[in-house]
Amino acid sequence: MSSDPIRPMIVSSDTEREQRIPPGQVLTRKWPVLHAGSTPQVDLTKWDLRLFGLVKQPARWTWDEFRALPSVDVRADMHCVTRWSRLSMTWHGVLVSEVMKHVELLPEARFVVAHCEQSFTTNLPIEWFLAEDALFAWGADGTDLSPDHGWPLRLVVPKLYAWKSAKWLCGVEFLAHDQPGYWERGGYHMRGDPWLEERFGAW
Repeated sequence: MSSDPIRPMIVSSDTEREQRIPPGQVLTRKWPVLHAGSTPQVDLTKWDLRLFGLVKQPARWTWDEFRALPSVDVRADMHCVTRWSRLSMTWHGVLVSEVMKHVELLPEARFVVAHCEQSFTTNLPIEWFLAEDALFAWGADGTDLSPDHGWPLRLVVPKLYAWKSAKWLCGVEFLAHDQPGYWERGGYHMRGDPWLEERFGAW
């Protein structure tokens, strides 16, 4: 991993629960690789991150510009809808709240769609996207993400099932109405709260 300065540590409130494992989940120390299709090959000289939709002015960062933003570590648990949970991961990246300092949402913005390489998308209510522990991550547990785990950038939303923490992120769109993404169109839940076992259905 590149030599970043010492970063502040944010601790997700879910790590302070007396019961850390949500219903129906099993603890794992491994980090399984799960995604649809092949792993994309990303050219950082062409990569950018765009925030667009219901914002006063769209924003865009190149890779070098994004890496220059103030970065943090976030300690959080990860829960996959396939029923594994991995505790106390340390993510490295930029808080969503930091990135949002550069855009002004329009009042009607209520939902987010994450846009990723190979046309993958996922949706979430804006309050989960703006959670204090949500971040744009390029690393985890002391090393850069591998391509299979979402390099160069992954949206991490610890309070939702891991499919909402979209890999290979390249854009965030703000919408007035909820819009299902790839897995949601296939029957997965529109929100995905692991503590409520929101795995499937509920449009």
